[in-house]
Amino acid sequence: MNIRKETVGRTRGHRSQCPTRVDSYTLDTGAGLTVVIWTYGASTVEVLTPDREGRVDNTVLRLPGLDAYEDRRRNPYVGATLGRYCRIVGDGRILLDGVEHQLDRNDGKHHAHGGAIGFDRHVWEADAEQVGDELALYLSLVTPDGDQGYPGTLSAEVVYRVDRDRRLTFEYRATSTASTACALTNHAYWNLAGTGTVDRQHLAVNAHRAVVFDGELVPLQGPPESVVGTPLDYRTPRHLGDACLDNCFVLDDPSWAAELYDPVGGRAMRVTTDQRGLGVYSADGFTGHPRGGLCLEAGAVPDPPGQEVSASARLDPGQVYRHRTTHQFLTR
Repeated sequence: MNIRKETVGRTRGHRSQCPTRVDSYTLDTGAGLTVVIWTYGASTVEVLTPDREGRVDNTVLRLPGLDAYEDRRRNPYVGATLGRYCRIVGDGRILLDGVEHQLDRNDGKHHAHGGAIGFDRHVWEADAEQVGDELALYLSLVTPDGDQGYPGTLSAEVVYRVDRDRRLTFEYRATSTASTACALTNHAYWNLAGTGTVDRQHLAVNAHRAVVFDGELVPLQGPPESVVGTPLDYRTPRHLGDACLDNCFVLDDPSWAAELYDPVGGRAMRVTTDQRGLGVYSADGFTGHPRGGLCLEAGAVPDPPGQEVSASARLDPGQVYRHRTTHQFLTR
């Protein structure tokens, strides 16, 4: 097992962070799983694992260089850590104890994935270590009170862990100086073939309900609806084909959340989480890489507009936000 650190380049900077050096960390288990993470956006850049014939490929989409990652037109959150709040916030407004907070509107009239300068646009502080048969990379970021409209100074940490059982685990923690909304996730585009589209791959999701959205992906009032017998019923593995997915499933039992399988190369990925929601996006709108990967975003179930921030996404002073999701890689 080994850890390698290299410098990628330097960001152009923005109003929330001056030009900053970006480092790449490679966590190599020596046992069939190597993960490359950049400090820019605390981003998953490569997840290298073998197929049934032993051929190693990168199973997440990546961009060619730092310039591409900094270009929003070319980078729809590729591999990034999303925050403070992943998903769409209708009209960019959240309610906390009856007080309305106007967030940055970076998606038309709505707020998406933390705002125009969300966690994905920052360089994070990083440190890595080996603990027994596990490698860990610790990334941290502090954003001030009022950043992107959110109340409270937020201190966030994401830990990447890899082990000899070919497991990649994301652990998130955060604290705030004031009541705020917090829901973090990773936006990797998974493609277990290592190339092409995900159309031939099989998906299973452990959910019989999904959030109902309007045409702009804003959650509607009312409970999640059953997907049983509908095109969104993935409780047993199904060929993706040309299915256009951009949904949030409410998990029945997060002891297994989802499974993705490439029958040609034999790679499989099983996802477990302690979160209730799983966003699934088939990248149909990814210019340059349409359907080139499948996002599986574990996190909080999104709230409809005009509703108090739900307990799963609310963070008060003195509390610690926690989230853990594991991806295990197998071959068949």
